[in-house]
Amino acid sequence: MAKSKIPDKVQRALWARAAGRCQFRGCNCELIGDLLSGKEDKMFGFVAHIVADSPEGTRGHPTRSALLAKDLSNLMLLCAKCHRLIDNEAPDEHPEELLLLMKEEHERRVRLATGIQPDRASHVIRFGANIGKNEALVARDDIFASMLPDRSPASFETIDLEMLGLSLDDADEQYWQIQQGNLQRQFADKIRGRIERQQITHASVFALAPQPLLIELGRQLCDILPAEVHQRHREPATWKWQNDTPSIKFQTVTPSEIHPTVALILGLSASVSQDRIVSVLGDEVSVWSITAKSPHNDIMRNAGDLSRFRQELRRLFGRIKSVHGEGATINVFPALPVSAAVEVGRVWMPKADLPLNVFDQNRRIGGFASALTIQ
Repeated sequence: MAKSKIPDKVQRALWARAAGRCQFRGCNCELIGDLLSGKEDKMFGFVAHIVADSPEGTRGHPTRSALLAKDLSNLMLLCAKCHRLIDNEAPDEHPEELLLLMKEEHERRVRLATGIQPDRASHVIRFGANIGKNEALVARDDIFASMLPDRSPASFETIDLEMLGLSLDDADEQYWQIQQGNLQRQFADKIRGRIERQQITHASVFALAPQPLLIELGRQLCDILPAEVHQRHREPATWKWQNDTPSIKFQTVTPSEIHPTVALILGLSASVSQDRIVSVLGDEVSVWSITAKSPHNDIMRNAGDLSRFRQELRRLFGRIKSVHGEGATINVFPALPVSAAVEVGRVWMPKADLPLNVFDQNRRIGGFASALTIQ
């Protein structure tokens, strides 16, 4: 039990720096108001000492306890549960150094979040669809933190385009038609009108879905609405751009012979051999490609690489049309990070670019099969 009375101005400063939330790592619960009990204005937080205010207390010190008893740098705002944990239930597991680090992390996060200008607000679009037998759902927990410090969420509610629980999976013939129609309807109901009324002026996109549907999502978003498409990284597991690798070396290859049938390989996450294309479209096919020198499934770690991919693809769409003419269709074989797949649809321009026939790996036939068309 604390022996010293903390001055009101110090307590107010602590509550402000903590934004009224528990500073224990992983808790972050709100400590003001309880709507369920009707006590909306009641404060439930505890001002806790890191170094106890008496030498006999938890983490007490013969000389520093008195010196730090009313020092803001030695105080944490905690909920009742976390307060009991550090002082009574597991004090040895919570030394001074660890608690100071928790306090610093929490207060830095508050400064970042509150320092973003209002014009940097962005509406969060969350998209999930089944991938094979697994349901892909973008968890909300990490989304808002990954936007900082460049953007802040325009609302605590995400705009959800979720198509989960369908009894069919992506190997079924009807899956793509049903899911493409569902996505188009949900986008029209939840997003398009708000864009037209300028209620949404910027979007942050978090998506996990089969690649043809990611491309369709990008087509719905198009390039008119400013948007940042985020990438889910595997190591570490986060949506925040890592910027920890050299730039991707994109390789663009044009066909040596021109045939009426057009194929486009987009191979950044994995290699797609030309033999697999020929097995679907036949020998007389013009194969264009954008690939990475060393493809792998966690390759897209820099936002700058995603921007350069858009530029490469934009130029290639134009070159393919100039070579093959207005009547051609581009058969697309994607092996892409989710962010790049969405950007394929955003880069594609209706009435300006050739129609796309997007293929997906079908487990039942053991090769590529046509999934959906964009025209």
